[in-house]
Amino acid sequence: MEAITTIYAHHVLNGAGSFETEPPSADEMRSRRTALVARDYPHLVAIQGGQVVGYAYAGPYRPRAAYGDTVENSVYLHPNTIGRGIARLLLEALVAECESRGFRQMVAVVGDCDNVASIRLHERLGFRMVGVLRSVGHKRGRWLDTVLLQRELGLGDGAPPHKAG
Repeated sequence: MEAITTIYAHHVLNGAGSFETEPPSADEMRSRRTALVARDYPHLVAIQGGQVVGYAYAGPYRPRAAYGDTVENSVYLHPNTIGRGIARLLLEALVAECESRGFRQMVAVVGDCDNVASIRLHERLGFRMVGVLRSVGHKRGRWLDTVLLQRELGLGDGAPPHKAG
């Protein structure tokens, strides 16, 4: 969890992928992971050469019961490993894990329109852009958008709900 905390802190302090402005502690990151895993959401880690180089997880898209079959994904990489295909491997594995757990839709909420690499990665893996929320965040002196992408999992809405109330 220390390595994951360090990776996430880098993105909080230097990027627009997270709208948090202060990096959480390792204890907070551990608590977040524990809460996700306890509710059967996947939390994956990429290790290369014995080092944690990235992680990905899915969590609830929204807290209301009717959203129970929909997850939101997150993928973060160590800055020295960006562009090496690790994000793709993590996202592919995350999609497969979510499908195996019966989730029906995955939503990506990409921090800012300038994050072209993340947008393209999601599109290459079957996500389609469904909207842009303009200037909904403000960080490090500038307004940030969020880009919404969506992908069906498994049978999508062709299957009965498995988690929704």
